[in-house]
Amino acid sequence: MSQDISWDLYRTFGAVLQEGSLSGASRRLGITQPSVARHIDALEASLGVSLFIRTARGLSPTDAALELKPHADLLASTSAAFLRTAEGRTGEVRGTVRISASEIVGTIHMPPILAGLRIKHPDLSVELVLSNTADDLLQREADIAIRMFPPTQKALVARRIGVFELGLHAHPDYLARRGVPKTMDQLQDHDVIGYDVETPALRAFLQPFPRLQRAAFALRVDSDVAQLAAIRAGFGVGVCQTAVAAMEPKLTRVLPEAFGADLETWVVMHEDMKFNARCRVVFDELVERLPARTH
Repeated sequence: MSQDISWDLYRTFGAVLQEGSLSGASRRLGITQPSVARHIDALEASLGVSLFIRTARGLSPTDAALELKPHADLLASTSAAFLRTAEGRTGEVRGTVRISASEIVGTIHMPPILAGLRIKHPDLSVELVLSNTADDLLQREADIAIRMFPPTQKALVARRIGVFELGLHAHPDYLARRGVPKTMDQLQDHDVIGYDVETPALRAFLQPFPRLQRAAFALRVDSDVAQLAAIRAGFGVGVCQTAVAAMEPKLTRVLPEAFGADLETWVVMHEDMKFNARCRVVFDELVERLPARTH
């Protein structure tokens, strides 16, 4: 195997994995389709393995390609972080900041803050990654993250901004149709909205509430946005932030004395980014404005 493989080959490999075709990777990278094909052939020759199988639907990755994918993703994220970091050293608030946030924070709480940032800093661009998993700031998967747990890595700068309170909510039309539950046990007679994939964190969080276990849910979905949409539509009873419910005139909290939880919330970035003018401005804006949206 060649030990000196051009970065362009890795970049092309990642693009083909993402797009699933030579033509898609060509458009993504801004190079010709024959160039993409040559890059893949050269990478396969250098590695001594087959990376893709050509099918009627495009290119299907081999097992070897799938094993290499996490490394290609890391190379791509590191390259993007390299460019973002270099842009921020000029002292000017311009370029791109990549922010990781949960679905609800990203779709409901962040947009007005980002709109204000854009007005103040028109040369600033934002990449907003919506995920309920924690992107690794040490690996530069994001520049700034909004997390619902305190960070433990020493190389991070973190500010606690408050808590988002969780409660059970339902649409008035649903409650008029099915009645208002008076106890947690009465939820067994209701349509409950909840998660699909059980994680250790969810298991520990909901362990005291047997009526909120997966088997009891009439709708199982891991997207918080989809759960909120189902509550709004009158499907049943589900968990959402009380701050979000307060913005919705037609959502009613149920069993407030029996169920409630606080999500500690932190704004976090790698300590190296505090010297990056662009990231510092965004970090400070989030620390200043997000607390007003918590309870």
